[in-house]
Amino acid sequence: MRFNRRRTEDPEVSLTALIDVVLLLLIFFMVSTTFVQDGRLKIQLPESSAVAEKRSADPVTIVVTAEGTYRVNDRALVNATAETLRAAIREVAPEARGQPVTIRADARASHQAVVTAMDVAGRLGFSQVNIATVNEQPGG
Repeated sequence: MRFNRRRTEDPEVSLTALIDVVLLLLIFFMVSTTFVQDGRLKIQLPESSAVAEKRSADPVTIVVTAEGTYRVNDRALVNATAETLRAAIREVAPEARGQPVTIRADARASHQAVVTAMDVAGRLGFSQVNIATVNEQPGG
């Protein structure tokens, strides 16, 4: 007996229907999803007043040199400790809590020296601590 072998064809899966179903599910989930907005920052913006703020004639300026020494309102300090800086700021502005403090640091100054100046100003009650920068000149 001789049996004829049937030619077996490889089964063919049509992916067209599968792709259609996946795209429909994707569109359904995109339309039906509510986007969570819990991650947003809730910021309360300050309101301005019509009355101009009264400021002191001498603003407090702390200069941090490349060597890490401090100058308060162009007066050099005897050493670079936080206690000396605190005493110099108290002498210049004893009761100027609302007054802004500007820190002008050399680009080569250590990060620790700048953070120390910011920390001393913050511990003395100054809430407006600014860091002065310069604009980079084009082509320079």
